[in-house]
Amino acid sequence: MTPISLRSALQSLPENALEAIVNRQFATKLLEALGFQAEEIYPEYPIRRMAVDIAARKNVGDDIFINTKKNPYLLVELKGRDVNLTEGSQPYKNTVQQLKRYLLAPECHSAAWGIITNSCHIQLFRKHGKVVFPATPCHPINKDNIEDITATIREKIESPSRALTIALYNNKGGVGKTTTTVNLAGILTLLGKKILVIDFDPNQQDLTSALGLPLSEDALFTALINRDTELKTAIRPYKFLFRSKKLETRFDVIPSDKRLVSEAENELKIHGYKPGNGLLHRKLKSLRNEYDYILIDAPPNWRLFSKLAVYAADVVLLPTKHNNLFSLENAVTAIKDFIPEIQQEKSDGSPIALPIFFNGERMTEPQKAAVEKVMESMIQAAKRNDGFDLAPYFFPKRRRAGEDTHVLCVPGHASISSSAFFRVPAVFRDKSALEYYKNLVKEYFL
Repeated sequence: MTPISLRSALQSLPENALEAIVNRQFATKLLEALGFQAEEIYPEYPIRRMAVDIAARKNVGDDIFINTKKNPYLLVELKGRDVNLTEGSQPYKNTVQQLKRYLLAPECHSAAWGIITNSCHIQLFRKHGKVVFPATPCHPINKDNIEDITATIREKIESPSRALTIALYNNKGGVGKTTTTVNLAGILTLLGKKILVIDFDPNQQDLTSALGLPLSEDALFTALINRDTELKTAIRPYKFLFRSKKLETRFDVIPSDKRLVSEAENELKIHGYKPGNGLLHRKLKSLRNEYDYILIDAPPNWRLFSKLAVYAADVVLLPTKHNNLFSLENAVTAIKDFIPEIQQEKSDGSPIALPIFFNGERMTEPQKAAVEKVMESMIQAAKRNDGFDLAPYFFPKRRRAGEDTHVLCVPGHASISSSAFFRVPAVFRDKSALEYYKNLVKEYFL
């Protein structure tokens, strides 16, 4: 099909076309423009007692998707033009949640992409494990831009990045970002994933120290300021030998270096770098197909390095403490103000904040009740003052008032806090720590 036919299909739609008309006159042409043939498109794909409007997958040899219905790759949820899919509207939020449920259903474990559209707006979502995040903004579409937007979406779904990039961030220090980063790297490595960790906190450099790695002289700094120097030149291996099993495991690390101190921020600014330049984001492009996860330990402030780290991320993981009000308040600021600031600069819909978790402290039932009361008041204040819904970030499993207020907690444990003395992730030394962080990974990622 030529681009003209897609444009014509869009132009031919009645102004208030209902979903059935959007499906019949526009959706098939859209899927063809995305590179799918008729036998690779399955309408009303069954998912338990529901059905997503369209599922698609390229045929592989004799595995004809419309016949086998196996392993969908792309899901499309359609709405009529009478449904407002402007980003932020309630119908938009409902449609995104509907698409996420489909993408995360067992029948769609192979699905990597999702689209919502009513032929007035269109947005692409990426699924990586359990994480679903925007891969484009919610674009208004018309006859003049439909070809370019469709070409961008097709390029993304045909050439996906392997890695999910995660920034560990909270504007409040002392919430365990570095400990979480180190142990996430450890547990994901034990689960068979290939991991890259970046120490992007130049003043503290705690991650580099926690793994017993030497600071480089200027490898990271040089890679950042030199357009022709690849970031992989700064990578160093972290290796650990399980003596009982005579088995060595490893993950890759970009340590901090001696030039990345407070003066480095000024030097980078002199070179013209700012968050909107996407400096770290661009430098990571060549590495995103070499790893399953890229973890960035960001500093506890909202200055250049933390902004570059968040800009480079697909998602942001925010450790907090249930007994530290300021860690919650700073997480709210990041979710409500800082991350949307980067989304606007980046203009591809990412990064998104993942729900918060409580880190490093055991919690009694009275403490749980107290912090839930505080969080509820924060939710109400954000809704009242800013029209912002914090509930998905605080109580992601709650659908209605009075329902599930579960917040994941990684309890404190002596082996976790002491592992830095041994320069080893706690998950490599202690079964309890391993289970805690395995639960964290299962909650968010796998």
